[in-house]
Parts: sequence; C-alpha cells; structure tokens
Amino acid sequence: MIEENVILVNENDEQIGLMPKLEAHEKAVLHRAFSVFIFNDKNELLLQQRAMNKYHSPALWTNTCCSHQRDGESNIEAGKRRLNEEMGFVTDLQESISFIYKAPFDNGLTEHEYDHVLLGKYNNEPVINKEEVASWKWMSLNDVKVDIALQPDIYTEWFKIIFDKFYKHINLSHHESNG
Repeated sequence: MIEENVILVNENDEQIGLMPKLEAHEKAVLHRAFSVFIFNDKNELLLQQRAMNKYHSPALWTNTCCSHQRDGESNIEAGKRRLNEEMGFVTDLQESISFIYKAPFDNGLTEHEYDHVLLGKYNNEPVINKEEVASWKWMSLNDVKVDIALQPDIYTEWFKIIFDKFYKHINLSHHESNG
C-alpha cells in the first residue's frame, strides 16, 4: 500500500509542503485534516467506532469520519471522498469552524492538526467499510456529552477536543438563531 502524504501547513492553513502521514505523526508536524459530523433530522450525531486494526486509537468512538486532505483536494471534496470510503454514503457538506490542536497518542505518535470541521445531514443507515470502521450509532449531543464525562477512555482524543469546542459553538449558534 502506498503511504499517503499529508499536506503540511503553517498557522494560517497555507500549504508549505507534503510529508508521508506516519512521518508527520512521528514528528508532530502541523498538517491539514478534516472531521466530518453528520446529523439526522432528530439532531443526533452519527458516531463511528474505529476498526480494531487502526495504527492509533483502535476501537475508540469518534465523530462520523476523519482524515487528511490530499494534495489539490478541497476540504469538502476530501470529506465527501472519505465519508463514502468509510461510511458508504455521500451527502452535502458545509464548512464550519476550524482550529489547531495537538494530541499525543499512547504509541508515541502525535496528532498535530489544522482541523476543518465539516457538517452534513443524513437519515439512513451507513454501509460501513469494516477495514476502517468497527461499528456505528446515532446519539444526541447531550448523551455524547454525558457519556464522554462518564467514560472518556472510549473516545478519541481529537473527538473530545473538537466536541468540547463544537458543543459550545453549536449551542451559541443555536441561541443566536433563536433570537
């Protein structure tokens, strides 16, 4: 399997180079990434459980899908590609917040990402790719919040960071739109 390159960026998300994914994680170099959050009409979030054979964070629960943009690919194109590869469906996505975070893994690698949060809607069941995804479920944001507090160890580091920022962000937007 050819190892994928990730896009190295500066603090302004401007591309400054390419590097193999594993090397970027070994050296903790800042690179571009995206995190897709898919909601249904009940405002539940589609969570995925990462496959057991993933080289980091195996079997942990996380948002609908996450990955890295390829050279020359837009955030939305990358999000749709990966959503289809991992969860077996395509839906419209829109850009939301983006931020930089750094999270060490227990295997000595570090995730240091300029992460773009992409939002979408979907109401059917996903058709998961078993090589990437072990399981999935729909959960309300409040239930996710409670569960992260009760058992933080079953969730990925980046999901907890994003969720904390994102939860405040959507609550804020929600209150603003309601007046």
